[in-house]
Amino acid sequence: MRKKTAIGIVVVILAIGVAGVYSYLYKPQRNIGTEEASYTLAAKDLAADYKKDAVAADARYLNKTIQIKGTITQVADSLVTLDSLITCGFDGLPPARKALETVMVKGRCIGYDELFGEVKLDQCTIKE
Repeated sequence: MRKKTAIGIVVVILAIGVAGVYSYLYKPQRNIGTEEASYTLAAKDLAADYKKDAVAADARYLNKTIQIKGTITQVADSLVTLDSLITCGFDGLPPARKALETVMVKGRCIGYDELFGEVKLDQCTIKE
């Protein structure tokens, strides 16, 4: 009788553990497009924050949803560059836009590329 109770308790604990691991590994992906932006600023200001102090800027912006306003300087496949300082990655082709057009882009900040001197965003959308 005690053996069956102990086995039952172990099975319940294992089931709870497996359910916990499953829910942690397969939680839904963030939808940056529907999230409220933590910060709204000009592309030049975001780049200046990173150039001034990348560690402090990471603490403030990294992995946060931000909205930036800037002028398109380059469009290549699924990437749009704003003010030659911010690279915005889209999950597909971005909406048709032209160089020198001013836009508002919302995305997740994934850090600063010191080699190219650019701040990188992913999961971007252009706000109309």
